[in-house]
Amino acid sequence: MTTLMAAPAVGYGKRPLTALSTAEYRQFRRNKTLVIMGTVFPVALPLVSFFLARNNLGSTAEVATTGLEMFALMAFLFVQYYSVLSMITTRRGEGVLKRLRTGEAADWQIQTAPAVPGAILTVAGAVIVGGVIYGAGSPAPVNPVALVIALLGGIVLFSLLGLATSAVTKNAEAAQITSMPVMMIAFVGLTSIRNVLPDRLGAVVDWTPFAALSDLISLGAAGLPATASDSAAALDFAGTFAEMAQPLATLGLWTVLALAIVGTSFRWDDRG
Repeated sequence: MTTLMAAPAVGYGKRPLTALSTAEYRQFRRNKTLVIMGTVFPVALPLVSFFLARNNLGSTAEVATTGLEMFALMAFLFVQYYSVLSMITTRRGEGVLKRLRTGEAADWQIQTAPAVPGAILTVAGAVIVGGVIYGAGSPAPVNPVALVIALLGGIVLFSLLGLATSAVTKNAEAAQITSMPVMMIAFVGLTSIRNVLPDRLGAVVDWTPFAALSDLISLGAAGLPATASDSAAALDFAGTFAEMAQPLATLGLWTVLALAIVGTSFRWDDRG
C-alpha cells in the first residue's frame, strides 16, 4: 500500500484550502493504486456481499445494514484513514509541509487538504452503495439522520486518526506497520466480531471508534443497535435518538483524543 506521489504544485489564486485540496485531488487521481482502493474495493465488495446475503436471507433491514457496515469499514480505513496517513507522511518527507507553512495557508488548512480526495470518494461511494442497496428493494432506513452522522463523523474521525498516526510514521512504507493498531481496533468493532465476544469485553469494545459508527449505521438502517438481540423490537424514528447517545459520546471522545494528539505531536519536518 505504498504511496509514491510527487509534491503538489499549489497556487494561491484561490482560497488556500481550495487550492491545496485541488492540488491534492489531482495528485490522488494520478495514483492508480489509491484510485482503485478508493473506488473499486469499497463499492464492489460490499455490494457483492449484500447481494449474496440478499439471495439467502431476502431483502431485510439487517442485510442492508451489513452491506452499509462493510462499506463504512473499507471506506473509512482504506480510503480516508490510510490515504491521509500516507499522503501526510510523504509530504513531510519531501519537505512540502514545511514549505507550505511559509505561504498563505493556515496550519489547519494544510492538514485538512489531504483528507479532501478521500472524503469526496467516500461520499460518492456512500451514495452509490446506498442507492443500489435501497434501489434493490431493501426496507427504507428508519433514521437517515443517523446514517448521515455516521458518514460525516467517520470521515472526520478517521482523517484525524491518520494525522495522529503520521506522528509515529517515518515514511510511507512504514505506514503499513504503524496503521495496524488503528485497523485492528476498527475491525474489532464489526458487529460480527462483537456478537461473539464475552459480555465484559464486548462492553469495552462498544467504546471503540468503528463500534460507534456501526451502531449508528444499524440504528439508522434497522432501528436497532448493532448488537441487539434477535428478539429486540425495532425502534421508530424518534426512539432511535435516545440510543444514539453512547455512539455519539464515543465519537466525541475519540475525536477529542485524536485532536489532542495532532495538536501536541504532529510533525511538520522529519527533523522535528
